[in-house]
Amino acid sequence: MTFDAHAPRTLLGGLSAAEFLAEYWQKKPLLIRGAFPYFVSPLSPNELAGLACEDGIEARLVEEHGRDEHGQDKPWQVSHGPFDETTFARLPENDWTLLVQAVDHYVPEVNALLEHFHFLPRWRLDDIMVSYAPPGGSVGPHVDQYDVFLLQASGARHWQLGSKVSDDAPIILGIDLRILEHFEVHTDQDWLLEPGDMLYLPPGIAHHGVSRSEDCMTFSVGFRALSADEAITSFADYLGEQLPDSRRYTDPDLEPSPHTGEIDDAAIARLRTLLLDTLDDPAQMRAWFGRAMTQPKYVDQLVPSESPTDVDALVAELQEGVVLERSLGSRFAYRDHGDSSATLFVDGDGHDCDIELAKLLASSYPIDVDALAHIGSTELLRQLLDRGSLSWPYEFEQDDSE
Repeated sequence: MTFDAHAPRTLLGGLSAAEFLAEYWQKKPLLIRGAFPYFVSPLSPNELAGLACEDGIEARLVEEHGRDEHGQDKPWQVSHGPFDETTFARLPENDWTLLVQAVDHYVPEVNALLEHFHFLPRWRLDDIMVSYAPPGGSVGPHVDQYDVFLLQASGARHWQLGSKVSDDAPIILGIDLRILEHFEVHTDQDWLLEPGDMLYLPPGIAHHGVSRSEDCMTFSVGFRALSADEAITSFADYLGEQLPDSRRYTDPDLEPSPHTGEIDDAAIARLRTLLLDTLDDPAQMRAWFGRAMTQPKYVDQLVPSESPTDVDALVAELQEGVVLERSLGSRFAYRDHGDSSATLFVDGDGHDCDIELAKLLASSYPIDVDALAHIGSTELLRQLLDRGSLSWPYEFEQDDSE
């Protein structure tokens, strides 16, 4: 399938991918009516609540009217899952929100929505958070430091946008939410979204969404954005594992000092040179970045095979037409070395392989025997199956176990 960056897209309100990226991406909001025409949510409120009751799934309950540890009323209250039936039974009819993170990792039909965003780098995708709210449900006016597409899945939500807000904007203290103390609405950015409508927000834009109907569900397609401190810490940790201990501070140009306790400018200059020379290594940065951007959101979600995969059996199954699947929540990316070779990054690891294999595995296309016919790939496929990054189709697993 050929990617056409200049073809109009319903998803983007008739804009092409090139136009959207040039005019809106990380620049300004975009309201898209009917981005998903005739959209029907693949997930029900009860199914979402069921996920929020499971161990290991990140879920929050936001109530606009709560109580502090002394039993006194306060404006907001946040609690974390897993929840149970008694939690939902005590909730009022209005003014609360359930948030469940990474629903695309657990529900294939939700995961399939990500394929509509293939005009953006796959390694930038984070997850799809799903929120449910009865009338009046909200998480307050706030700011996100990442790009997000807010797809209205069911019901209606009233969105109001404000200005771009700095990181140090005053927030309400004493709650586990970054709710803005002050929120001024732009009168021309006040909309009611219904199923299939979508709102794109770049980082830093203040916004406030309030449910205006029963069973209001919003799917938030979020994108990863490393902060400078996260990147420096992660890269430094990676270099610490890769570099030999022999790379140390040296001072062969040392001169006598009249003040034995002084750290002089020459010492700082030597250390600065050591650090900058160590960090300024493009090859190491490429190797680190691919691993960092494919780290799974939840490491324990990868389920290794109970027993090693037999290569001959793997080849036989592929020849019979069984198609391998990328496990939900697994992340794939690659780096093209320009000589028919590549590094395939999968769930935080790097694998040297043929460029065509890297492109196939990091794409959204099926992994079948026809696509693999000319690529020596079975050993890598075996490794990814054993680790849990690739998996057999559910139907095949069921048939194989009978």
